[in-house]
Amino acid sequence: MRVKVSGRNLEVTDALKESVISKLERFGKYFKEDVEAQVTLSVEKNRQIVEITIPINGTILRAEESTDDMYASIDKTIDKLYRQMEKHKTKLEKRYHGHDTIRFENIPNVVNEEEDKYKIVKTKRFAIKPMDPEEAVLQMDLLGHNFFVFTNAETDEVNVVYKRKDGNYGLIEPYF
Repeated sequence: MRVKVSGRNLEVTDALKESVISKLERFGKYFKEDVEAQVTLSVEKNRQIVEITIPINGTILRAEESTDDMYASIDKTIDKLYRQMEKHKTKLEKRYHGHDTIRFENIPNVVNEEEDKYKIVKTKRFAIKPMDPEEAVLQMDLLGHNFFVFTNAETDEVNVVYKRKDGNYGLIEPYF
């Protein structure tokens, strides 16, 4: 497994780089050598943010954490990524059966007590009115939701606006 470390609003020191690489080495037993982990270390005000992305055969494993200390953020992100792999081992096995990117025999089995966590308990249907993204944001705020599905009046496609953690808004557009 190859590791690519980059920094945003921060100079990546050798100590930080070595820490990230040594912690990600334990993931080497789960992946083949040609898999590349992309690690972004960034600073925003007092938040030390670590984002790890591992693209594998069209799927992306991604984890992000932030704390006051960069090393604590690295540890939390690694733990989060590890839990994701354990939790989704069965799904990954079904999807990548026959691919040799992931070594499933090294991922421990987890007794999934949260099996019903993803159970759909309600279906909601509503008419989608064509509007521009700014109007969709206004509708979302009026409803008090953190996302809103609408038909974009310009493109005539279904879009989603959502409220980001930083207080700004995002727009999701389909790409074919």
